[in-house]
Amino acid sequence: MNFEIPKEKKVLVTGGTGFIAGWIIKQLVEAGVSVHATVRDPNDKDKVGHLLKLSKKGPGEVIIFKANLLEPGSFDTAMSGCNIVFHTASPFLFKFKDPIKDFIEPALKGTQNIIQAAKSTASIERVVLTSSCTAIYGDANECKLAPNNTLNEEIWNTTSSVSHQPYSYSKTIAEQEAWKLAEAQDQWSLVVINPSLVLGPTISGKSTSASHDICLQMGDGTMKAGAPPFEIGMVDVRDVAEAHIRAAYISGASGRHIVSNESCTPLKLSQMLQDKYGEDFPLPNKELPKWLIWFVGPFIDKTMTRKIIAKNMGHFWRADNGKSREKLGIEYRSVKSSINEMFQQMIDEGHLKRS
Repeated sequence: MNFEIPKEKKVLVTGGTGFIAGWIIKQLVEAGVSVHATVRDPNDKDKVGHLLKLSKKGPGEVIIFKANLLEPGSFDTAMSGCNIVFHTASPFLFKFKDPIKDFIEPALKGTQNIIQAAKSTASIERVVLTSSCTAIYGDANECKLAPNNTLNEEIWNTTSSVSHQPYSYSKTIAEQEAWKLAEAQDQWSLVVINPSLVLGPTISGKSTSASHDICLQMGDGTMKAGAPPFEIGMVDVRDVAEAHIRAAYISGASGRHIVSNESCTPLKLSQMLQDKYGEDFPLPNKELPKWLIWFVGPFIDKTMTRKIIAKNMGHFWRADNGKSREKLGIEYRSVKSSINEMFQQMIDEGHLKRS
């Protein structure tokens, strides 16, 4: 699918140090675009150094701005003169202390502040929002209730809450708020990307995403006794970045887009790693029984409630990615290549040690 990236149009990428944002910025800079990237601390060279390196390589450039999701008006300066906004900033953590402060406030208030800034910036033509498949479903057992047992873009998550799956709840209410605010104006269009679990190498060389936590647990022996029996959609970070860019520049792009390749379990991921890494790392070769996780899980991790275990362990996961293929032209990389590149990078970074 052919589309052009106008070099003269500046873009804003929020959450510039993030996993997905890094690849969006890289692809845009390589296309010659001037990118305004917002971060919490522009002086933290450890976190922004890779963005500065991208800018030096060109042919585009990266200009870094300080911004805070929770502060109204914080994005006004960074957005000035931009034509497109990629709003990727939103926390994703498996372990958390306060769901409101860790997930809900940053997701909702951040989206409100970005949308308000876009409404006040006359040059904005399109906003691309990074949502999630978790704004479509709350728990894996809901797949069997979907048409043809498969999630699609027409479905909304109605089961998550502050007390149950708060991350999923935060993504749901943030996306709903974005659509409400977008529909109240006619200056720019909103396009949404709903990725599943994102895998692959990082631009920064630092493994910080939740998917990297899974990879770490597979390689450091945490799952040696067995992997948890849950299934989830997975997708390469470079495909997610490309989906964002195509959503921004394909004129007819609209609505939500499930961006997911195939559904896998941790055991299936482990099997994809066995040939190359099986002799040197304690990769799991079996699944733990659901009853055992139901019994001991809450004692190991208080956020792993028995309700979450019951509704997600042992259930299949299916989603229809047809719209992203047809309307955005995404051709997906294999999950096997993604997990192998990510695992190798974690070895190179020193996060995983050969036994």
